[in-house]
Amino acid sequence: MSLSRRHFLKASAALGAVVSVPPTLRTNPPVNAPEPGLTPLTRAPNGIREYELTIAEATLRLDGRSARATTINGSVPGPILRFREGEQAVIRVHNTLSEDTSIHWHGIILPPEMDGVPGLSFPGIRPGETFEYRFAVNQAGTYWYHSHSGLQEQLGHYGALIIEPAERTGPAYDREHVLVLSDWTFENPYRVLSRLKKQPDAYNYQRRTVADFFRDVGRDGFAATVSDRWMWAGMRMNPTDIADVTGATYSYLLNGQVADTPWIGQFSPGERVLLRVINAAAGSYFDVRVPGLPMTVVQVSGQPVEPIETDEFRIAIAETYDVIVQIPDDRAYAVYAEAMDRSGFTAATLAPRQGMVVQLPPRRKRPLLTMADMGMDHSAMGGMDHGAMGHEMPPRASSTAANNEHAGHDMGAMGAVSALRAPGTLPAETPHGADTHGVGNAMVPMTTKSRLAEPGAGLGADGRRVLLYSDLRAAAPYPEFRAPTREIEIHLTGNMERFTWAIDGVPYDQAVPIEFTFGERLRLTMVNDTMMNHPMHLHGMWMELENGQGDRSPRIHTINVKPAERVSLLVTADAPGRWAFHCHVLYHMEVGMFREVRVSAPTGHEGHHDAP
Repeated sequence: MSLSRRHFLKASAALGAVVSVPPTLRTNPPVNAPEPGLTPLTRAPNGIREYELTIAEATLRLDGRSARATTINGSVPGPILRFREGEQAVIRVHNTLSEDTSIHWHGIILPPEMDGVPGLSFPGIRPGETFEYRFAVNQAGTYWYHSHSGLQEQLGHYGALIIEPAERTGPAYDREHVLVLSDWTFENPYRVLSRLKKQPDAYNYQRRTVADFFRDVGRDGFAATVSDRWMWAGMRMNPTDIADVTGATYSYLLNGQVADTPWIGQFSPGERVLLRVINAAAGSYFDVRVPGLPMTVVQVSGQPVEPIETDEFRIAIAETYDVIVQIPDDRAYAVYAEAMDRSGFTAATLAPRQGMVVQLPPRRKRPLLTMADMGMDHSAMGGMDHGAMGHEMPPRASSTAANNEHAGHDMGAMGAVSALRAPGTLPAETPHGADTHGVGNAMVPMTTKSRLAEPGAGLGADGRRVLLYSDLRAAAPYPEFRAPTREIEIHLTGNMERFTWAIDGVPYDQAVPIEFTFGERLRLTMVNDTMMNHPMHLHGMWMELENGQGDRSPRIHTINVKPAERVSLLVTADAPGRWAFHCHVLYHMEVGMFREVRVSAPTGHEGHHDAP
């Protein structure tokens, strides 16, 4: 997001040295007692459930060090907010900071003025002011909340939001725990951003070495190894650039604690335990497993899916997954969350009683991106002009928002509605075409395709079952599942060398809104032209992921878009107002990968349709 839009604020975190990666074996017993789990909510008086939240600067003690954090009611994460479906939420937020703040209720369908995005539908919460959020709770599931002001998320401004269903349905379980994953740096977040803009790989301490070169020569031959190195150099990219910010500065947290002093959740042998997993990180993806136990996925984005058993899942920033584990015996188990780039990890312990320890698995080798990951045909690379893929790509004729004439390419104008493919089906592999979608876009893949059936870099090669987007199937068909009447195609663009990120090559402060018409059914197609993953989040409306499941397409609020991927989602524009649409990598959003979606209100309509 632009500086003016997100109110670039003076950060309060202390500057400091980098944090070492935690060891893979914890030997000392934790000092904290096991948490018993969530207890059932009592009925709210008059159906109104109220909370008081105070945003303040406080000292955080972590990993033997102290730092200044942005806390909610004195803690990081903030308190778990719990509601029951059908209640009225009243949340008063008191700002004691010396800067503006806000809270966005991630994944909650509510009126735009309650959505908590400064500059769109509310002004933000000024220092010394109190803002009252008030909205109907018309859904159930696992969600979270966080600041939408500056880089406060990186400083600890986030927490879990759990909504119990009006009537309990779905798979049975005996106990539930909330697990909030996040990342913490002792550096000032604005210093982190400044370093990324000066040297985007500043935190990549896992670059390939001379030893890697000779190992690859022994495996692939000299010519193939030199060719591979030359191709990556021509693109001004590095196959180890999996994450912008890494364990070189990040400590990885689970419920605010590092793996050496883990958070502990209690269970009784034989119980089915529901784990509500939330990724509240600013810049980190996690690969989550419970070594020794399978997990049954039952909810994604707070929405029920057909139960599916897996051994591991990758959770993108801002996603939520509910999984059930059945624990058969009287011993401790780890919940192990490894950073996607393998630069660190965090963990929690599930234990029947205090004082139990668990051995953690060794960290896996760092993954490497391949030409296939970049949407490149390796066999054809020899004849490619790699210079055209650099940071000074020449401009070409554009039919998209790259020239700021449109906010997305409207495919509906290209033919009749009948020309659009059937709803719920997968997009075809598609040549990229001539459009670069902005002169600053550093990469244009040769082809883009659905990668929903791919586990992602670093997963799937060790025999473990990995959850795939293509596996997800809504627990029941949606009553109004129908075909779209138009398609909007947008491109996720960027330049790793300059650390610039945008939509259709246009940063937010230069862009025009993406226009939806109230009541229309449309297909939103995203094409990732970059080498990085982007977790894209649409406020105010559900997205139905077209993953080949037809009318059982899962309903989500955030979707990870892999490099060179083409992904499509169905949206019913049932929420008049101004809504945010952005990448949830905090630093990508901050520099421009953000767009306003404007849903035009029908004549005489001022309200909001609260979809379940």
